[in-house]
Amino acid sequence: MRLINQQLSPPVATALKFAPFVLLILVYLLGSAARLAENPNDKLLPALSSIAAAVDLMAFTPDRRTGDYLLWSDTWSSLKRLSAGLGISTVLALMIGIGVGTLPFLRALLVPFVNFISMVPPLALLPILFISLGLGETSKIALIVIGVAPIMIRDLAQTVLALPREQIVKAETLSASSWLIAVRIVLPQVMPRLLSSLRLQLGPAFLFLIAAEAISADSGLGYRIFLVRRYLSMDVIFPYVAWITFLAASADFAIDRLRRRLFPWSELEGGR
Repeated sequence: MRLINQQLSPPVATALKFAPFVLLILVYLLGSAARLAENPNDKLLPALSSIAAAVDLMAFTPDRRTGDYLLWSDTWSSLKRLSAGLGISTVLALMIGIGVGTLPFLRALLVPFVNFISMVPPLALLPILFISLGLGETSKIALIVIGVAPIMIRDLAQTVLALPREQIVKAETLSASSWLIAVRIVLPQVMPRLLSSLRLQLGPAFLFLIAAEAISADSGLGYRIFLVRRYLSMDVIFPYVAWITFLAASADFAIDRLRRRLFPWSELEGGR
């Protein structure tokens, strides 16, 4: 039997899913044990007990200066920025993407500009944003929007252009206006793709968020990571990185579930 036609049993499939994670943990434990045996004060690969103590300090012990639980206050600060940036990007992608995909004059006007903006490295604009918009929340949110929105706009516009032209023609024969066609024909069909595009941009959005917080912030997950790095506090950095990964994976899962619940028919497009 060819490998391409191999069918995995549920137990084997489950074991394979968890195997890379188990291997990663095992490699870390072996590396940590080896380094600590050579140097008990080594900070590069701290023991799990040290990581657990750091998690307790950051998440469950009030800060002596502010009284806040640092992990949760950092998470709240970061999620506010991320939600604002992704929310603005989603609205822009929906409005401009549908407009560009349905109206020829908007396509001629905006496609070259959007394509150009999408090629600009967002992190290269960070100093410009800090200088022009200040060091507050606006520049951080703007970085996320600049990094995410153009890609989502291009993706959504291509989805609109790929819709069967026959649907537009049939709607026009029934005297539907351009606005009605956009709302009743185009919008329902591109909404699943909008959510999928949002999922794909979660990783870049977190990257831009962490970069902005690392340079100029007084709270946030990225701020905390780059604050403690000067002390080589890997016992804090590792849990923060794991927590950021968990937040991104949870958001990805939640958006996918939302798409399936709101648009169950979209599963048929992928042959599932």
